[in-house]
Amino acid sequence: MNFQNAQLPQGAELAGATPTMDEHTIAPGILANHMAPKGKCGLLVVEEGACQFVWEDDANNPIDCDPGHPVVIFPERYHHVALTGPVKLRVEFYSLPVSLEEFDAKASRPGDNFI
Repeated sequence: MNFQNAQLPQGAELAGATPTMDEHTIAPGILANHMAPKGKCGLLVVEEGACQFVWEDDANNPIDCDPGHPVVIFPERYHHVALTGPVKLRVEFYSLPVSLEEFDAKASRPGDNFI
């Protein structure tokens, strides 16, 4: 399995979260190429089942995500979630202690609706 061993940045504070979604109710934008909300880190939390997380610039190395292995979603990096079977998941969004200088203004950011 290819699990991520990252942690949220020190000082990150919970700003919002999606509702729990499953393979039938997942927001379509999460399955497509997008970025986290501006100035936020995400945390992909699987409650049941499993899925994969894909950085678009490293698409050949998907990260496995299950209840014991959440994925930190760093800002300003394109990504998507890939469903591999039944799953219940949510995405938590965290404010960062420092702001980023540059944002990609054209990036799709479906998480903006949950903060």
